[in-house]
Amino acid sequence: LILPAGGSKHPASLKTLQENKHYLQMQGKEVYKHAVRRMKEAIEICLKEAKLTEKDISWLIPHQANERIIDAIAKRFAHLDKEKIFKEVVYKFGNTSASSVVLALDILKKEKRIKPKEKILLTVFGAGFTWGAAVLENN
Repeated sequence: LILPAGGSKHPASLKTLQENKHYLQMQGKEVYKHAVRRMKEAIEICLKEAKLTEKDISWLIPHQANERIIDAIAKRFAHLDKEKIFKEVVYKFGNTSASSVVLALDILKKEKRIKPKEKILLTVFGAGFTWGAAVLENN
């Protein structure tokens, strides 16, 4: 994601306005590929560090940017029932950015859908091309 003009390097001018340089631009396919690749890497590292496998995971809560990204991440967790791969945030609210996995976890906890001792894998991708993953165990 870039905003080509409007900052100190390329201040606003008649030329930058006429060239539509004050609108966010995104190379969607590249962002998609990068997000999927990096979240998969984060999952691998997270599971390895936690000494777990995909089969130990009860819930997958990926970043809720769009369904295509969620589905690409979910392929690795074919053993999970589809309702255990949480997608509801993107359906209910759209892309809520960094808050998507927290909203998802809140919904699941409030609705008491997560059972005690179940392991929940969170994976995220966001602003500044940052990514990560974490495993939580429900108490």
